[in-house]
Amino acid sequence: MPKVFLTSAFVHQSVCPAGARRIDYFDEGLPGFMLEVRSSGGKTFYQRYRDSRGRERQFKIGSTRALTVRQARSKARRILAEAVLGNDPQKQRELLRKIPTLAQFVRDSYLPFAKNAKRSWRTDETVLRLHILPKLGRVALDEISSQSIGMILRRMQDNGYTSGTTNRVLVLLRYIFNLAKKWGVAGVQNNPAAELKTAPDVYRERFLTAEETHRLLKALDVDENQTAAQSIKLLLLTGARRNEITHAKWEYVNWQKKTLLVPCSKSGRPRLIQLNSAALDLLRSLHQEPGNAFIFPSPVTGRPSSSLHFPWTRIRKRAGLTAFRLHDLRHSFASFLVNKGVSIYVVQGLLGHANVRATQRYAHLANETLSDAVELIPTIVLSMPVSATSLDQMIPGAV
Repeated sequence: MPKVFLTSAFVHQSVCPAGARRIDYFDEGLPGFMLEVRSSGGKTFYQRYRDSRGRERQFKIGSTRALTVRQARSKARRILAEAVLGNDPQKQRELLRKIPTLAQFVRDSYLPFAKNAKRSWRTDETVLRLHILPKLGRVALDEISSQSIGMILRRMQDNGYTSGTTNRVLVLLRYIFNLAKKWGVAGVQNNPAAELKTAPDVYRERFLTAEETHRLLKALDVDENQTAAQSIKLLLLTGARRNEITHAKWEYVNWQKKTLLVPCSKSGRPRLIQLNSAALDLLRSLHQEPGNAFIFPSPVTGRPSSSLHFPWTRIRKRAGLTAFRLHDLRHSFASFLVNKGVSIYVVQGLLGHANVRATQRYAHLANETLSDAVELIPTIVLSMPVSATSLDQMIPGAV
C-alpha cells in the first residue's frame, strides 16, 4: 500500500504495475483517502474509515473522470468527519439505495398485494397509471412530499377533474404509504399524504333530457370506436355500472330469462341485470370474437377496456353534453323510471342497491311525479258541472 501525496499530476501519470490487476495509492495528508488505479486504466477515489463498532469500511467517492483531486479530498474530509461523529456514511448510502421509487414499490409490492386483497385493484391500477405514476413514478419514496402530492391534485383540479377523482388519488396514495410504513419499507418514516385533506364531495344531480338523449344516441351511432360506443349505449339501457358492462362475458347472458349476470357486484355479491328488448337487440347485433369470452373486448388488447374515459369524452363532446359524467347515465336511467311513476323499490332492484337508502336520492323525482299527478284533480273536480238543484242540496239553508 504505497503512500504518496495525491496531486493532479500524480493522478494523471499514475499507472497500474505490470502483472497486477490494481494498485491503491494512499494519501499522506488525509488518513484513509486513496486512489485506486486498475489495469484497465480506470481510476477511482475512495475513503476508508472505521465505523462505531471499529469495523473498517470503504466509501466510493467517484471516478477521476468526474472529480478533481481537490473535489475528492473535500468529499473525503466530510466522510471522515461523519465517521468520527459516530455515523456510517457507507451504511447511509446503502440504505438510500434500498429505498424504492414509487413505481418500483407499486410494481413489486403494492399491486401483488392489492390483487389478492382488493376487488377494486383494477381501479387502483388505472388511477396509478393515469394520474400518479406519470408524475411520481420515478421519485424515491422518501423524496415524495405533501407539496408534490398537493401539486398533482391542484393540476388535476385545474384540468377539470372532479373532487371525486382527485380524492380517489389522495386516498390511494395515503393507503399505499400506510402499507409501506407498516411493512417497514426503507425510507418511509411518515405518510406525506396524511397531512392533506380530501376535497368536499360535490353532490351532483345531472340527468339526460329527452333531447340530450337523442343527441347522445346519434353520437354513439357514428363514433369510430363502436365497441366502446355500444358498451356505453348498454349502460344507458340498463343503468349498470361501468365495469359490470365492460367486463361482461357472453356466458353471463341468459337469453331466456333476459338477464346479465354480474358474478361479483359492488356489494360483493352476485346480481342480475335485467335486459329490456332494446338491450337484447343490441347484444344480438354484436359480433362475438372467436375464442374471446368478453362481450366488449378492446380492439387493441382483446381485454376489457380499463377505462372508457377517452371514447366517452369524444362522444360526450360530439353530443354537446356539458358537465356530464359516464356514471350520470346510471342516474339518468333511474330518473327516467321514477319520472314514469315506477316505485323507488323497483328502481332499487334494477340498480342493484343493497338497501333503499342509496336509491332515496331519486325520491324527490318521485315526489315531483306525484305532485304532477295530484295537480290533475283541480282540472277534473273544478271543471265538473254543478246543477242549481244539486247546489241547493249541498249548501244547507240555501234558498
